[in-house]
Amino acid sequence: MNKPFDSAISRYFEQEAPAKIRARIENRGKKGIMNPQYPYEKTMKNSVYIDEIDALQVELVKLQAWAKASGQRIAVVFEGRDAAGKGGSIKRLRENLNPRGAQVVALAKPTDAEQSQWYFQRYISHLPAAGEIVFFDRSWYNRAVVEKVFGWCSDDQRKKFFRQVPKFEEMLVNDGITLIKIWLTVGRAEQLRRFLSRESDRLKHWKLSEVDVKGLSKWNKYSTAIGEMFEQSHTDTSPWHVIRSDDKKRARLAVIKLILSHFDYTEKDRTALMEIDNRLCGSPARMGLEGDT
Repeated sequence: MNKPFDSAISRYFEQEAPAKIRARIENRGKKGIMNPQYPYEKTMKNSVYIDEIDALQVELVKLQAWAKASGQRIAVVFEGRDAAGKGGSIKRLRENLNPRGAQVVALAKPTDAEQSQWYFQRYISHLPAAGEIVFFDRSWYNRAVVEKVFGWCSDDQRKKFFRQVPKFEEMLVNDGITLIKIWLTVGRAEQLRRFLSRESDRLKHWKLSEVDVKGLSKWNKYSTAIGEMFEQSHTDTSPWHVIRSDDKKRARLAVIKLILSHFDYTEKDRTALMEIDNRLCGSPARMGLEGDT
């Protein structure tokens, strides 16, 4: 089987990856966690995960029904390192919702016309109307991190973005939109392991991009850009919620619980099922930056 990008990910693992990152991947047990900052040693048991995710799916259906009846407008921004689990989390959020009222926005590279517009302009038409939930699979924060790391924007453009983004988000919130910003963080070894898995699975080749490949050697540049983003855009009005995602199962549960925690919807379950694991989810300052270098 021909691997995408001429086996560039395997070649990076074998020739360029830091020795301790290679060692963690090579020595990983079947269910072992490789990130030393992660609070659990093993992934969640599947039986426990299935019971919880099934119950939380019912809560999401309740939330959507309430949002439609009450005219709520909900926008959830998903950001994070490549392979952190954004798409998988969104899939679990939407799988039992009415797709007419739960949209996913994953915009492609801006066109020439869009590049000449106000930076936020192309996102505005995708914001939720009454009764809608919109999930942004990456967002206007491309400028804060990816564009900075790859040199796709100037320093002046990025500074302008940081001046404007708190005001832009404050306007959304003041107009009645509930804005939830989620950053999924994953350790370097786990990220690389997921890339290697995708490279070896023909059904997952579509998940890989040239940006993923070129970004493998830019871990520290990403870390710096992420820290600057949090410093400039984590506000009282629109805070960031950081979720550790080295265990996909726990991360998906944490994402759903976090979103549900923002609303007092009809017939809400108020048992221990809804408790957020504070070891996995918190503010940027409390969770810290990814130091798994």
